[in-house]
Amino acid sequence: MTSIPTAALPGGDIPLLGLGTWQSEGDDCYRAVRHALDVGYRHIDTATMYGNEEQVGRALAASGVPREDVFLTTKLRPADVGREHETLAQSLRLLGTDYLDLWLIHWPPSGDASPWVWAELLAARNVGLVRSVGVSNYSVDQLDILSEQTGETPAVNQIPWGPDDYDAQVVEQHAKRGVVLEGYSPFKRTNLDSPALQAVARAHGVSTAQVVVRWHLDHGFVVIPKSVTPARIETNFDVTGFSLTPDELASIDALG
Repeated sequence: MTSIPTAALPGGDIPLLGLGTWQSEGDDCYRAVRHALDVGYRHIDTATMYGNEEQVGRALAASGVPREDVFLTTKLRPADVGREHETLAQSLRLLGTDYLDLWLIHWPPSGDASPWVWAELLAARNVGLVRSVGVSNYSVDQLDILSEQTGETPAVNQIPWGPDDYDAQVVEQHAKRGVVLEGYSPFKRTNLDSPALQAVARAHGVSTAQVVVRWHLDHGFVVIPKSVTPARIETNFDVTGFSLTPDELASIDALG
């Protein structure tokens, strides 16, 4: 089994590399998740808003991989604020599981940090329905509001992220608060033809997309590249045979 590094969360370690399923629909989603699990992925990211929790659940069941070996994330839509518990119950039913590894507020409801919603996620965690809880698309100031109002800081903040977004201050602010930075849309947000990425890719005999994934892992960021193409699902995962030197990391960081 390929060894993917992990980050520590309160409820158990999160693999730094997972399969994203945004815009993966129907049988495409089922096949992508099924293939990813066959390849060796052990972290799957979905959301109520994606409308594919049932397909993710079916793939998980069909894969034969024990539930406890897979890190499973879904997210609460702001539209479901006020019915957090019904929404979670439905997510669990569709995913075919009795717990989540990570439940996130998908983005700040009405643009506000919404500590009262955060309190509902904490309640779900406290009764064992969720192992760890976090947020997505939150600013550092909004993270602080949640911490100040509830005494608990989100374990994860899932944000748009890639080399072109790199900001040492954002990284430091998350680390200082003990919040794991999880990036989505890593390829969409990156110029894969940039000379810096091409130079590193040539040096290791890999693609620039693989360099982007490895950049996340070597920094300790979680990354969830999305694909429904079997070959791409495989190459995105095939990043453990090399790592980046400090100079290479710095040259990629400079893209931000």
